[in-house]
Amino acid sequence: MSKLKIHKRYWLETYGCQMNVAESNALEAALIEAGMARAESVEEADCAILNTCSVRKTAENRIWGRIGFFKHLKERQELTLVITGCMAERIGDDFLQEAPAVDHVWGTNDKERIAALLTGGSDERDLAYTFTQSYYKEGEFSSYVPIMNGCDNFCTYCIVPYVRGREVSRSVDSILDEIAFLEDRGVKEITLLGQNVNSYDTHYNGSHFNFPDLLALIANRVDSIKWIRFESPHPKDFSFQLIDVIASERSIARHLHIPAQSGSTRVLEAMNRCYTREQYLALIGELRAKVPHLTLTTDVMVGFPSESEAEFRETLSLMEEVAFLEAFMYYFNPREGTAAASFSGQLSSAIKMGRLQELIDLQRSITKQYKEERCHGEVEVLVEQVSKRSAKELLGRTEHGEMVAFEPAQPLSIGEFTTVTLTGLVGNTYKGTHH
Repeated sequence: MSKLKIHKRYWLETYGCQMNVAESNALEAALIEAGMARAESVEEADCAILNTCSVRKTAENRIWGRIGFFKHLKERQELTLVITGCMAERIGDDFLQEAPAVDHVWGTNDKERIAALLTGGSDERDLAYTFTQSYYKEGEFSSYVPIMNGCDNFCTYCIVPYVRGREVSRSVDSILDEIAFLEDRGVKEITLLGQNVNSYDTHYNGSHFNFPDLLALIANRVDSIKWIRFESPHPKDFSFQLIDVIASERSIARHLHIPAQSGSTRVLEAMNRCYTREQYLALIGELRAKVPHLTLTTDVMVGFPSESEAEFRETLSLMEEVAFLEAFMYYFNPREGTAAASFSGQLSSAIKMGRLQELIDLQRSITKQYKEERCHGEVEVLVEQVSKRSAKELLGRTEHGEMVAFEPAQPLSIGEFTTVTLTGLVGNTYKGTHH
């Protein structure tokens, strides 16, 4: 067991998913509580922490680039470089051999202890993931609330179960306590987080308690929090009970992110997604039948090993049929340690890039048509910031995640709800008037 030197000023960079953002918020609060201060620039820090992502190779490439930057910085100043998060979990202590500029590698389960470690604690490792009391960042009006961690699905392309571990659900009391704390701080919107958020499963008051139970309980408890969101659900775990809760509780935002990944049943089976094209479309149909004014976003992958041109066309037709408001689109990139990395039928980069561009072009046309049809009427927005284009304009976000720029008719505060009339569209941002 060794001791680490005491650090005073930190620099924290976060990469990847919303869970990483939430965990960085908790880490930063712990660093400050331990007596450290946030550096105004990396040159003022005596410790730099990179909270990393391993989901895609592009994310890891960015980290390697940053490590190169810090290597040169350490030639000019004394600096401790810490790698944490999923990439640290995947590569482990091999980091220290591959990148001598890295001083410490602490994985996903070690994040809660980093503050103590940097202020003189031991470097003994934790084995189990633990939730913190709160993931709130001072001053924010929209907050992430992690409710579960890990994944038991083992999709053949995905590294998450290997770097996040198996599913662990946070206690109901801890979640409710944090939400009450957030309301006391004036938070207006929360997003419940989990790698597979709707597989949440625990016991509460002596009974089995699942995600729809939790969602209904939160919806009935909140007061000043107006919008409840959750990400990311798995289609196979999207039950009729969950649909009914969304339909009956108006505080649950009418905007859902439901990853499709492919429109081909054969490809979905090869991905180990555990649903068919028909089941996915039936789920979307049931949601739209029961939840008026619902908008949807999704994740879609092209170029999975052995994906044929016809199967790619099935994905395009699914995109047209569902008409998602937005989509996160990407091509298959083998992740070392996953089953699909060694599948036969690996496609060339040219084929994958060509299919991705065609998919992006299609989705852009769907999004453009939808937004042009929506350029009228009143919408409620949560004011997020002053526009970078004009100090006279504010930017607000609708329940459906759309940005609206408008000049306030009277003083408004960041984090306040207001009503705006849509008048036009510039790029992907609506223009509006305020009365």
